[in-house]
Amino acid sequence: MYKNIYLKKGKEESLRRFHPWVFSGAIHHTDDGIEEGETVRIIAENGDFIATGHFQIGSIAVRVLSFDDVEIDDEFWKNKLKQALDMRIGAGIADNARNNTYRLVHGEGDNLPGLVIDCYGKTAVMQAHSVGMHIHRNTIARILTDVMGSRIENVFYKSETTLPYKAELGQENGFIYGGSNDNIAMENGLKFYVDWLKGQKTGFFVDQRDNRSLLEHYAKNRSVLNMFCYTGGFSFYAMRGGAKLVHSVDSSAKAVELTNANVSLNFPDDDRHKAFCEDAFKFLDNAKDVYDLIILDPPAFAKHRTALRNALKGYTRLNVKAFERIKPGGIVFTFSCSQVVTKEHFRNAVFTAAAISKRKVRIIHQLHQPADHPINIYHPEGEYLKGLVLYVE
Repeated sequence: MYKNIYLKKGKEESLRRFHPWVFSGAIHHTDDGIEEGETVRIIAENGDFIATGHFQIGSIAVRVLSFDDVEIDDEFWKNKLKQALDMRIGAGIADNARNNTYRLVHGEGDNLPGLVIDCYGKTAVMQAHSVGMHIHRNTIARILTDVMGSRIENVFYKSETTLPYKAELGQENGFIYGGSNDNIAMENGLKFYVDWLKGQKTGFFVDQRDNRSLLEHYAKNRSVLNMFCYTGGFSFYAMRGGAKLVHSVDSSAKAVELTNANVSLNFPDDDRHKAFCEDAFKFLDNAKDVYDLIILDPPAFAKHRTALRNALKGYTRLNVKAFERIKPGGIVFTFSCSQVVTKEHFRNAVFTAAAISKRKVRIIHQLHQPADHPINIYHPEGEYLKGLVLYVE
C-alpha cells in the first residue's frame, strides 16, 4: 500500500480539474518516511482520495500519474505507452516509411509527467525529469520494447543533466537495453546524425519537424540564414527546397561540425552551404543585404519566470537585427521555446522589434509544437513552442 500525502483545505481544487501537479505549499502533512521518487496517494482535507503520483523534493512536490486509485505496475506502464504509440500512429507520425524520428512520450502531454522518450530509427532515447521516473527506468525500458515490438532494438537512457542534482543519484548516460553505433535517423526523407550521448535534449530537436517542412516550401531560389543552427535541421530542409545559398551559424563548434556532417549526408559536395562558428548577434551585425530568408530558433532565453523580462528584451533585440538585415520581400521564421514566454509575450516582443526597425511586417503563419508533442488540455503550461512566419516588405 502506498503512503499518503494530505493536502491543506481547498488545495485539491486544481487537482479536481485534473491539473497534474501538487505544489509543496499545498501539503498539510505526510505519512512518515516518504522518500524522494516514491509513489504516493494524495488525500484531500476531508479524507477523499484525489490522485496517485511520484513524490519529489522541490516546488512541484507530486507529479500525478493517475486520478484513479490504481497500482502503478507493469499493466499501468504498458497501457500508457500503448496509448502514446497509438496516438502517433493515428496522427501518421509513427510507422511512416519516410519518418522514423518522433517523440513517443511527451511528459504531461501523455499523462506521464517527468518522462520523455524520443525514437530515432531503431533506438529510443529515454529521459527522466523526475526521481520517480528514474527509479522506474528499467521497468519502463523493458515494457517499452514489448509495446514497440520490432520498431526499436535499443533504449538509451539520457538523464544525467535532467535529474535534480541534489538527489545525488550518480546517474550516467548509456544504453539500458541493447546497444548500437548506428546513429543515423530519418525525418521526412532526410537523414541526419543523432548525438544522443553529448547532444542537447535527446540529440535532435524533434519538435521542429513540421516547421522545417513549412520552411522547405519557402526556400526556393532564396538566400537562407539559419541562426542557432544546432544540428542543421532547417538548413538541409532549405537545401532540398531549392535554396540558392544556405548559411548556418552557431556559437558551438560541435554544432557546426554536426551541421556540416548532416548537410553532407544529404547533399554531398554541394557548395551552396557554409557553416560559421560565431556569436549570433555579432554575425547579424555584419550580415548586410545578403539574405531573404532568416530562421531565428534560439535556445530558451528564460527557463524561470524571474528571467522573463530579460528574455523578452533578448527576443526583441534578436528580431530587430533580423528585420534590419533582411532584404525587402524577405521571410523571417522566428521562434521561442521558453515555456514561461506566452504566445502574447512573444508576439509583443516581435511587434516591438518591427516597430523599432521601422519595417512593414505581416504575419503569414503562426507556428507551434507538432502532434507528437501534445498539450494536456488540463496542463496549459505544456504549450512551450511558439513561432511566427513573417513577410518583411
